[in-house]
Order: sequence, then C-alpha cells, then structure tokens
Amino acid sequence: MVTDSFDQVTEPVISPGDFHGEKHSLVKKCMILFSHELQSHLLSRFSCTKIAEIQNSCGVLPVWCMEYHGAQIAFYLSLPGSAAASDLCYEVHWLTGADTFYLFGSCGSLDGAKTKGRFIIPTESYRGDGASYYYAPPADYIAVRTSDTLAARFAERGIPYVQGRVWTTASMFRETRGLTAKRREEGCIAVEMELAGVQAVCDFYGLTLYCFLEAGDILAEGSYQPEGLDAANHGIVKLLTAMMLASEYDND
Repeated sequence: MVTDSFDQVTEPVISPGDFHGEKHSLVKKCMILFSHELQSHLLSRFSCTKIAEIQNSCGVLPVWCMEYHGAQIAFYLSLPGSAAASDLCYEVHWLTGADTFYLFGSCGSLDGAKTKGRFIIPTESYRGDGASYYYAPPADYIAVRTSDTLAARFAERGIPYVQGRVWTTASMFRETRGLTAKRREEGCIAVEMELAGVQAVCDFYGLTLYCFLEAGDILAEGSYQPEGLDAANHGIVKLLTAMMLASEYDND
C-alpha cells in the first residue's frame, strides 16, 4: 500500500549524484514556475544565465538565474503533478544549492466567497497524491510550515490573501462531487496538484518552501466554472509577488 512507502531507515538505491555528479552551491533562492508564458516573460525582460539543466527522455529542462533588486534568483519551468514537481525540486536543489523555494501557481477554488480576489496561502494540504508518502509518515494532511510567516509578509505589504487548507489531487478528472464535498467539509478552500509532494520533499531534506496560489476555475456544487483559469495560470502579478519575496526577505 502507498501508506507503507515511507522508509527512513535504509539508504536509497538511486541518488541525484548518479546523474548530476557532485552537489553544487550556486544560488540560495529559486522560483518554481508552472507557466511557459511567465518563463518567457523573465527570459525576454531580464538578463538570464542558464546555470544547470536536467536531461531526461522527454528533453532538457534548463534552470535559469537572474538578478532582481540585487538578489540572485534561480527559476525553472516545472512539470505538473506532485511526483514530477517534487523530484525536480530536489534535483534543482542538488544542481544549484538552492534551499529556499517559492511555489506559486493556479488552483481550483472550493469556496469562491473566500478566495475571490485573494491569493491563497495554504496551511495544510490533503495528501491525495502518491509522492508525499515516500517522504513523510502516512497522514491525511501535511502542514505547510511557512504559512504564517508568508501571511505576515503579505499583510506587511497589503497583499490580499486568505489562509486555509488545500487538497493536492493526483487526478483532476477524478475530483468527484463526493470528494470535493468531503474536502470542503474538512475546511479545504482550494484544490491543486503539487504542494503535498513538494512540501514533503522539502521537509525531508531540510529545505524551505513558500507557497501561494491563485484560484482560476471554481468547483462549485453541481457545476464547473473554468472562465478564470487562463488568467490564473499565466497572470504576472503572482510572479512579481514571488520576485518581491525572494529579493526582499532573507532565507529562513
């Protein structure tokens, strides 16, 4: 069973070093992107240097670095889904030395009244994925350790936000009415596909993760409303917010 997957006693068979060689120390902060448009925006408007790349059977994933307000900030376009995003996060840490990650992207709202016009800062994520169970003991939810710190920073800046539980799912096509109702009853205000796995990896390896989300589509009772999804996927405001956080605050 997937709940038997956490093994912190024996050594892993495969290490990033088997693919990438020695661990590097190039930057401290890294943004995890989920929008090709936002990556193109950065590459076209800033002087960016490729500092690493991850090669696999699907192609090459470059890791870039830019300077913003005196801070060196790495970024890369992640693959979606908890398993891919969590593995990539650790590989980028290995290749660059980044130990503070900023994960921001779109999500589906489970409570439009709470999330409308606000960024969502998760407090916990329901572990509907599989990857998180390899990095943390079995439990329904995983805590997002930096939630209150990030909320305080948003409050300092006057950025509208709401804190609450979210649901990490492994399959958006199996977000059934029954499951969405159950997660909503447990206090989840949004659903996404990466956080539980990436948070578990960061906890396991002692990395820091900041996460905030923007609701696009709405999973309401008996209906699905996708009208705001494109804007949430590619909206530049959350990118500028992440850049501000990475440049103005020291690593925790």
